[in-house]
Amino acid sequence: MVKTAFSHVTQWVFDLDNTLYPPEARLFDQMEVRMTRYVMDVAGVDWAEADRLRGQYWQAHGTTLAGLMADHDIDTGHYLTHVHDITLDHLVHDMALEAGIAALPGRRIVFTNGTAAYAARVLDARGIRPLFHAIYGIEEAGLVPKPDLRAYERIFALDGIDPEKAAMFEDSPRNLIAPHELGMQTVHVAPEPVFADYIHHHTNDLAAFLRALH
Repeated sequence: MVKTAFSHVTQWVFDLDNTLYPPEARLFDQMEVRMTRYVMDVAGVDWAEADRLRGQYWQAHGTTLAGLMADHDIDTGHYLTHVHDITLDHLVHDMALEAGIAALPGRRIVFTNGTAAYAARVLDARGIRPLFHAIYGIEEAGLVPKPDLRAYERIFALDGIDPEKAAMFEDSPRNLIAPHELGMQTVHVAPEPVFADYIHHHTNDLAAFLRALH
């Protein structure tokens, strides 16, 4: 049944964080600390207020960066370098995931709200970077983040993605709204399912889900 739903798909779009590695790796925890420190410095507030603002920015704007850009004159390149300067030492090569992605027919890309350079580091650590034809980050999206429809339209235009022939894999439910509206198959990758009309499939084991498509 699941395999049939993807029989037309020849273009595969993957989010990065908590999608191509398990949430237990907790990479975003490292980034959240660095984001909060950055907000402290820029806004001149204490840790608690900076943490509150960081969450508010994410909720209202899609990313902390977008919120900072709206409220402060920041050096976006410096911010992105600072936030993504984290350790990846505990990531491991996932051979099951590698096999599942390698068997997908057609074009495979990564589209993240992080930077393409950071994504490349993560993919290297997971042993799956050579499987992707392109990596797109927030800079390639013109600093417009998911879930904004404009971000998807820009990246898909750059890569030549036809949403009617594509699937999107994401851990954040709200980031699947626009792909669903564009006509993509949507897959929520997370420990717990979220039930919504814009989510076609859910999995807590991406490697097993991809294996079922072959």
